[in-house]
Amino acid sequence: MAKKWIAIGSILAMLSVLIGAFGAHIIEPIIGEERLTTYETGVQYHMMHALGILLIALMANSFGPKKALEWAARLLFIGIILFSGSLYVLSMTGIGIFGAITPLGGICFITGWILVIISVLKK
Repeated sequence: MAKKWIAIGSILAMLSVLIGAFGAHIIEPIIGEERLTTYETGVQYHMMHALGILLIALMANSFGPKKALEWAARLLFIGIILFSGSLYVLSMTGIGIFGAITPLGGICFITGWILVIISVLKK
């Protein structure tokens, strides 16, 4: 489990840097300041949860693989796609319906972190 999620977390962190640079240097003049703020929120949550996936992988490496940790990593991954992905699309298109997807990603993030807590407290 650990190797796979270290690779995935690293790729996601790299993509966050690339997407952030794209926003700062290429699309900022195109989408405007308000939509750029939305875009940057997506980038911040993308990076935070990519690092969270790396943390979960290291925990699995130290404590041994647990189903709760595996599911936590999966949920953070899905959360990045839903939360950050919807904010990226919303900010670039201005189509408000994409904002309705964002809370689903937030629920995935919260549930993933709850599973991390459970895996640490459970013997």
